[in-house]
Amino acid sequence: MASPFILDRTSVTQVMAWVLAALLPGIATYVWLFGPGILVTLSLATVTALAAEAAMLKARGYPAKPFLADLSAIVTAWLLALSLPSLAPWWLIITGTLFAIVVAKHLYGGLGQNIFNPAMVGYAVLIVSFPVQMTHWAGPNELTSVHLTLAQSATVIFGGDVPRTTLDAVTMATPLDALRTGLLQQLTVDEVMTHPIFGHYGGVGFEWLAGAFLLGGLLLWALRIISWQVPLAFLAGIWLTAGFLNFYDAGRFGPPWFHLFAPSVMLGAFFIATDPVSGATTPRGKLVFGLGAGFLTMAIRTWGGFPDGVAFAILLMNLCVPLIDQYTQPRIYGGADKEPRT
Repeated sequence: MASPFILDRTSVTQVMAWVLAALLPGIATYVWLFGPGILVTLSLATVTALAAEAAMLKARGYPAKPFLADLSAIVTAWLLALSLPSLAPWWLIITGTLFAIVVAKHLYGGLGQNIFNPAMVGYAVLIVSFPVQMTHWAGPNELTSVHLTLAQSATVIFGGDVPRTTLDAVTMATPLDALRTGLLQQLTVDEVMTHPIFGHYGGVGFEWLAGAFLLGGLLLWALRIISWQVPLAFLAGIWLTAGFLNFYDAGRFGPPWFHLFAPSVMLGAFFIATDPVSGATTPRGKLVFGLGAGFLTMAIRTWGGFPDGVAFAILLMNLCVPLIDQYTQPRIYGGADKEPRT
């Protein structure tokens, strides 16, 4: 980062450590409700991210140890891994992580210089390039007849010999995908939501996972690592847009609480959209950024080509950050609204 700014490596490490700690409730809930496959995905993404970080630092002539110790690569790896199906094939995890670290982070200048959220760039590349592999999500243990162990999950991820009947028994569509498919089949929302995958507020298991990410996000807010503007505006944007659509036609558009209690929303609101590098920096700008991301998420979910739109919404708002910051600068105390006449 160019002068006169000073990058305090210790403070960066502390912030990243707290972000990782805040993700632990979500990870623990994930393991409890969906099986231990996510631990394999997280481990593989972490190793890949650290290796890619070290290689790029060496290629750019920077010392590896101080930058590897700041934990930023691990945060990117965890956010990407938690956005992927927990039983995604190993090559998918490695491809997304490499793209996030090498292209989205280092080719833009490294830590503090990236204009897009690296984890979401990696996710977007994967969902566009490999949509089939990105839809094989592990179903909640409550609804599946087969529960994989950690070793069995690793076998699935690394392409081992696993019976097709076993895979069919542990994977299923996400609630968002199930709703989208049902609506395309001309079913009403109420008819679709009779499927066992749907719970009280969101999907079975998924609503608890969303609550765990919310708990971790509130911890970051209580520690003042993140501000309240982006998460609140993002959630408000989703609630207001979904509420308006549901009020307009409840048979075609899901209730707002269903969209709100998706894990991707809580993860996006507190851990991804709050990225201080690729997000808006002014107080009013953060509100605009969050509201815009919430509206775009609902627009993509409703009319786009993918069942979820959090990643694309945040990336689109990243593009708008320079304009948002330019027009939301706070007034300097004692400054005039316009140039005085001569």
